[in-house]
Amino acid sequence: MSIVGKNDIQQLVAAGQEGLAKGRLPAGLVANAELHKLEAQRVFGRCWQFLAHETEIPQAGDYVVRYLGGGSIIVVRGEDGEVRAMANSCRHRGTMLCRTEMGNTSHFRCPYHGWTYRNTGTLAGVPAQKEVYGVEMDKNEWSLTQVPRLENYRGMIFGCLDEKAEPLVDYLGDMAWYLDLITQKSKGGLEVRGEPQRWIIDSNWKLGADNFVGDAYHTLMTHRSAVELGLAPPDPKFASEPAHIGLSNGHGLGVLGVPPGQPMPPFMNYPPEIVDGLDQDRADMLQRSAFIHGTVFPNLSFLNVLIGRDNKSMPVPMLTFRLWRPLSHDTMEVWSWFLVEKDADEEFKQQSYETYVRTFGISGVFEQDDAETWRSITAGTQGILAGSQTLNFEMGMGVLTSDDTWRGPGRPLSSGYAERNQREFWGRLLELLTDSGDDASETEPKPQLLAQSRTNADEVA
Repeated sequence: MSIVGKNDIQQLVAAGQEGLAKGRLPAGLVANAELHKLEAQRVFGRCWQFLAHETEIPQAGDYVVRYLGGGSIIVVRGEDGEVRAMANSCRHRGTMLCRTEMGNTSHFRCPYHGWTYRNTGTLAGVPAQKEVYGVEMDKNEWSLTQVPRLENYRGMIFGCLDEKAEPLVDYLGDMAWYLDLITQKSKGGLEVRGEPQRWIIDSNWKLGADNFVGDAYHTLMTHRSAVELGLAPPDPKFASEPAHIGLSNGHGLGVLGVPPGQPMPPFMNYPPEIVDGLDQDRADMLQRSAFIHGTVFPNLSFLNVLIGRDNKSMPVPMLTFRLWRPLSHDTMEVWSWFLVEKDADEEFKQQSYETYVRTFGISGVFEQDDAETWRSITAGTQGILAGSQTLNFEMGMGVLTSDDTWRGPGRPLSSGYAERNQREFWGRLLELLTDSGDDASETEPKPQLLAQSRTNADEVA
């Protein structure tokens, strides 16, 4: 059904919800300027979003500048050791305080009139205060505006602009179990190495999130050149099994091995001393895995993969977090972090870093493949004709079965070639965008940390 030319964006959203039940999505939802405005309010104004990793600000006074709800945010470890996030905006005239992306300071001073704030956000000094404001000026009233909700999960710092939002661990639901799998392999946890790489793509942000939440199918064609170069297993279906895992709140992931008979080192080739922090279920899962990808709704994705940095090197595991930051309806800024176990030896850290740079860094072989595809989709869904067509999201419906051998939570399908997670990602997005989505937090069921029911429309009865 074409609804191009109609002003009511809610009609397009409703068409998307109706279509997803049948595995269809209106192309006009991919990169829509009016939808982008609604997303800013109802998605990024309500959901928990990743801001930083605690190892980026290890010392008192360390800060980084990030973005939340379309605005610049200072994430800082105060002199008291507490991590805070606050608007990068002076309370006098709104001037941005931090002009550098990271650093260490005891105070933030406004370059306009000199109002000065402690790194805890409290107003410490006002030039000529007694003469122009009087001695009774209440500085506590003019502290920097704090992000209403700030929580830390396994070193990952999340912020939320909705004061009434559910606790972060409830928002994550069963995704928390899998975040533990990639962040808690060793007792020391993770550290960020270097600054996050950043680049801009002429693509809508949802395409990156959609890809990582469940699309193993694209490896068959998009990354075929990497197979030919010897950077991936020779079987083009190497990312097809075993599991595509549906979760709550629009989150999802794939935990994939290699085809039967294909040799693979255990535990993704992590050194034995690195994986000693895992419990038995997670250890069993990691032992047979080579590729873990997922998305924490709305725009944080992760990739933990065993891969060679070139066709002559032994495959080495690497881990990256990436944030799809929307700049407009057809442009996003990608933030990409490299993380590695703190207690790994320096040689392993360097090998893992080089693997990240050459494969999924800004100029990595795989990264360039994906960026070009997302740019092409954004352009290819524009215009009256292309924007009015329907896209196929049917993969796996009525075909795939549940993997009853799966040891982790969620709703696992027996193949990584599926689109249930993508349908659920878009479904959650559209739910938040509906006019009735204003009450969604009060009416929808709370996510469960325990394994959920595994019945699903994708599964064969």
